[in-house]
Amino acid sequence: MEASVYIRPLTLEDAKTSYLWRNDPEIWKYTGSKPDQFISQAMETNWLENKLNKPNEKRFAICVAANDQYIGNIQLLDITDTEATFHIFIGEKSFWGKGISLAATQLLLTFAFLEMKLENVSLEVNPMNTAALALYNRTGFLAIGKNQMNGFLKMRLSRNEFEISMN
Repeated sequence: MEASVYIRPLTLEDAKTSYLWRNDPEIWKYTGSKPDQFISQAMETNWLENKLNKPNEKRFAICVAANDQYIGNIQLLDITDTEATFHIFIGEKSFWGKGISLAATQLLLTFAFLEMKLENVSLEVNPMNTAALALYNRTGFLAIGKNQMNGFLKMRLSRNEFEISMN
């Protein structure tokens, strides 16, 4: 069953939920960055406050439309006039495998390419994360290389390829 979702800008209130996710090692299994200490709600709020003020970052909450439940984050980082880096995670594990990431990714890419007018969105993915690889392939990202430091696959999607896939 695929849940209908929407994205909205992250707020400081979201730290009341997201700090719990930051302390769950299963959520960070395939990522390049994991907290190395317990993250309190106050620490998460301070971290989020700093991140929300960065002009080259757009951070969004992924929410279930039926009840407005906040279940994950999706963001564009290192934004320039033409490019950004994509990140996503679903923090509420009961929503894993339900098509949430695909729906949220399509919403964010539409925002990135059609509203922000970016030319390219890139990402890095752990090759062991088969669910993420399937998502990125399905949304049109193409492999462009490998990060020699961590072995992650580098992928990129251009606005032209995105627009073709939307037709």
